[in-house]
Amino acid sequence: MRHAHVVGAGLAGLSAAVRLAAAGVAVTLSDAAPQAGGRCRSWYDPLLGLTIDNGNHLVLSGNRAVFAYLRLIGAEDRLIGPPDASFDWMDMTDGTRWRLRPNDGPLPWWLFAPGRRVPGTAPAAYAALARLLVAGPRATVAETIPTFGPLWERLLEPFLVSALNTPARAGSARLAGAVIRHSLARGGQAARPRIAHPTLAHAFVDPALAYLEAHGARVRLGRRLRALVPGERGPTALAFADGEEPLSPRDTVVLALPAWAACELLPGLTAPTEHNAILNAHFACAPPPGAPLLTGLVHGTAEWVFALPDRISTTTSAAARLLNEDRAALAQTLWSEISAVLRMPLQPMPAHRIVAEKRATFAATPEQDARRPLARTACPNLFLAGDWTQTGLPATIEGALQSGVAAARLAIAASHP
Repeated sequence: MRHAHVVGAGLAGLSAAVRLAAAGVAVTLSDAAPQAGGRCRSWYDPLLGLTIDNGNHLVLSGNRAVFAYLRLIGAEDRLIGPPDASFDWMDMTDGTRWRLRPNDGPLPWWLFAPGRRVPGTAPAAYAALARLLVAGPRATVAETIPTFGPLWERLLEPFLVSALNTPARAGSARLAGAVIRHSLARGGQAARPRIAHPTLAHAFVDPALAYLEAHGARVRLGRRLRALVPGERGPTALAFADGEEPLSPRDTVVLALPAWAACELLPGLTAPTEHNAILNAHFACAPPPGAPLLTGLVHGTAEWVFALPDRISTTTSAAARLLNEDRAALAQTLWSEISAVLRMPLQPMPAHRIVAEKRATFAATPEQDARRPLARTACPNLFLAGDWTQTGLPATIEGALQSGVAAARLAIAASHP
């Protein structure tokens, strides 16, 4: 029987594993961590008395790979969000509030409705976005569109730093264009914000593990891959910390590990070498009634405030500048922003937890984008998956899931006689 080893149980590995299992391939999914999910993990925090996620991972209704994955594992109903593309914003410098409301269809008539677009902008300013859609691979955002004025300050900069997890001006214009092409350029129907509820694990991880179990897959956690045993046409065995597993001629391997881990196993692999941090703060406090699910912040420490049913959270992308800050002072700053946005009392500050991912994603610059490898390797039985591979998107949940599908398809094709 065809057998596929998927090494890495983050979302890319889970995506590959469920696609392989759906195709009737015997799957073994292994991960060095004691739990699946990778950077999309959830755990019970006794300080907060809540189950929280390591980060607030926003997806959009136009993320086709996300919804195909959730349909396959029976979890399509585990995302929440508004019925239309509606984004609340607040400028922290002067308190201005507005709501961005693209219309559903691809013809952007919303640009001609002042109450739907960014305050202080004219419809003609948005034509600059078309330049991102046709940008070349070497261009930065700053080399492609104007990086000043109300459209930049009140929409594009906070949106792009979040989408790319990279300072917006230095980010890849091609990757920025890819995000816009799959969301706003398709109309509001593709830009409705969605968040996993109640946790990432509940939506993306636990149903996938249940699917794999139902399809006879083996899931082996707490199991580190030490080496790939080389042969003439690719690896002949997988050397795990708990023993070696030989590979038959029809067996395939999908490496769905972080870029740095894949490079350790595959010397000479060209992959991104620069990574950026994301910082999330969780406050054990229910939001006030009627609070918007998410609010974008302009000129704030955070880019987003998430008003979840049992907690309020913030997200700051490209957050290296905050990693060495005093955590108590940082929490107070973030809570003051929440208080202003949601009109809540500043004191007392609720119990809180700050979670920093120092290497959350690769730096989405043109130089790092050019280092991303394809799913196919020089070995006919070995394939790569991960949001750092060449998906054409920044490091997102959508990209991770797409990469798993691509690797699974190659593995299925390679295993046929």
